[in-house]
Amino acid sequence: MSDKLNPFEMAQQQIDNAASILGLEQGIHEILRWPKRVLYVNIPVKMDDGSIKVFKGYRAQHVDVLGPYKGGLRYHPEVCMDETIALSLWMTFKCGVVGLPYGGGKGGITCNPKELSLGELERLSRGYVQAIFPIIGPEKDIPAPDVYTTPQIMAWMMDEFSMLKGYYSPGVITGKPVAVGGSLGRNTATATGTVITIREALKSMGKSFREVTVAIQGYGNAGFFAAKFVHEKGAKLVAVSDSRGGILNKEGFDPYKVFEHKEKTGSVVDYPGATTITNEQLLELPVDVLIPAALEGVITKANAHNVKAKIIGEAANGPTTPEADEILYKNGVFMLPDILASAGGVIVSYFEWVQNLTNYYWTQEEVDIRLDEKMTAAFKAVLEVSKQYKVDMRTAAYLHSIKRLAEAMKLRGWAG
Repeated sequence: MSDKLNPFEMAQQQIDNAASILGLEQGIHEILRWPKRVLYVNIPVKMDDGSIKVFKGYRAQHVDVLGPYKGGLRYHPEVCMDETIALSLWMTFKCGVVGLPYGGGKGGITCNPKELSLGELERLSRGYVQAIFPIIGPEKDIPAPDVYTTPQIMAWMMDEFSMLKGYYSPGVITGKPVAVGGSLGRNTATATGTVITIREALKSMGKSFREVTVAIQGYGNAGFFAAKFVHEKGAKLVAVSDSRGGILNKEGFDPYKVFEHKEKTGSVVDYPGATTITNEQLLELPVDVLIPAALEGVITKANAHNVKAKIIGEAANGPTTPEADEILYKNGVFMLPDILASAGGVIVSYFEWVQNLTNYYWTQEEVDIRLDEKMTAAFKAVLEVSKQYKVDMRTAAYLHSIKRLAEAMKLRGWAG
């Protein structure tokens, strides 16, 4: 899609917009526009056939004024430096908007993990940790899972870091299996957070889940659990999609049965009794709630006018371009931006990190209650800023987050 904005430029544009509204000091504005550090590494991996293949890897660290860097690692063929930097910027504001003591970080490896064996994945993951070892740690930078990375990959990475340090260090990575220091509720946290913000948006409109139809683009971890949760709350799930295409049934789907079909066939496409649609068509369906849970840049100025959903809950990072945001706002769409709606994952990652550092572990109920409290409080704060400045919710989320970052920078003597 050639009309897509470079993700780094898109992130900077969002910062510039918020800075202009706040009248932000030039020094603080400039610091926020750029990452503090970007590490590019080459990772040689011995493949199963005995050959050596070199993979490109990245780790971007944005601003650490509030605490150590925090953010995911993705394994995807399209991972590149600009995308990694953009995602690190978004992570800073995501942490800021929900009040976490973190700065933004992001990393990734340019690869197709579906083409790698389990052994090759493990050697690649350990090689990546060896390459970025000097800049990560529980007090420096705490990676986590993202696109096509799993709790098992996080376990290998934590183990590699621990071996390099010479002692067990579970707090270096979050999103681990529970048996090696992971938190209960982490695998469902992104979807849980998104659904909480949708719940609060519906409340503000005098509605409930039982009155709405939902379409979800992306049926991976976040997409499936979002489908599960809205279904359990009484919403009608009428469309879902994955990278191969989508399905539509106006009578609604059982998310578990769709997931079983995907597990068997590799895609939601050709689900019995459903009409096949494209990902592009899904975005333009006449539904009440749209949840983009795939990759960035899918709602653009080219298709925003055709979006009919009344609420958009962004479970993915950066699915909407700035030009599309303007169109959606003018059309009265209630946007729940990624830095708010998808913050559940990093909140429970924070809970996991706290549990690792204290060596005291919480129950599922404790995690759920604390996550709901943080997401609900963040939604209400952003909604209040939106009303105060008469701006859309994404801009309001940036304003809320940047105010917190700016205050910390001034107090630490960085600027202002």
